[in-house]
Amino acid sequence: MASLRDLSVFMQALVALTVAVALIALGIFVPGSPIAREKDEYDQAVVKRTQLNQEVTQLQVYKQRYGELKQQMDALSKQLETLKTIVPEEKEADEFIRLIQGAASASNVQVRSLKSLAIVPKEYHYEMPFEVQADGPYFNVLDFFGRLGRLSRIINVGDLSFNAPEGSKGTKYPVRPGTSVSGIFTATTFFTKPADSGAAPAAGARPGSVPGKP
Repeated sequence: MASLRDLSVFMQALVALTVAVALIALGIFVPGSPIAREKDEYDQAVVKRTQLNQEVTQLQVYKQRYGELKQQMDALSKQLETLKTIVPEEKEADEFIRLIQGAASASNVQVRSLKSLAIVPKEYHYEMPFEVQADGPYFNVLDFFGRLGRLSRIINVGDLSFNAPEGSKGTKYPVRPGTSVSGIFTATTFFTKPADSGAAPAAGARPGSVPGKP
């Protein structure tokens, strides 16, 4: 019987290659062998990598959506801040009075009195009316009402009642030259938060007046 040494170098290499292939195949297909375990781990890693790639692709879509949603949230926040300026949560009565007085001064109109009236509750907001007495030249009064309409806070004007300055009831102040209109009207603004920490606002604010400069 011929031994492996009697074979040529080529045949020896071929036999060695055949044995190696057989051993590798045996290691791959025999359960529990080191090569079989390595192959299983490799296959699992490939599957996991595929799953991770799919998840990354999905997350990239969410990342793009997050940017869009953040822009929308920023825009909504700006709108909310604007709405809070137009219709604030709190009454901010002092700020409202300053707005009235500022518009009157800019129009060269005298505010003679400003009296708070009863707060009126509505379904989603509260109305805060004030009775205002003012006088000045006709076109100045028109400009005053125009300025009220352009203020950042919503102000509705109603119940207008005009008289000649000399006919104003209870006039106890000097009227400036050029004054041709004297009137009383209701200026109403709005807020959203319940007044006095949940107390019923229908009782209204305590009446008071803010005298104008003569």
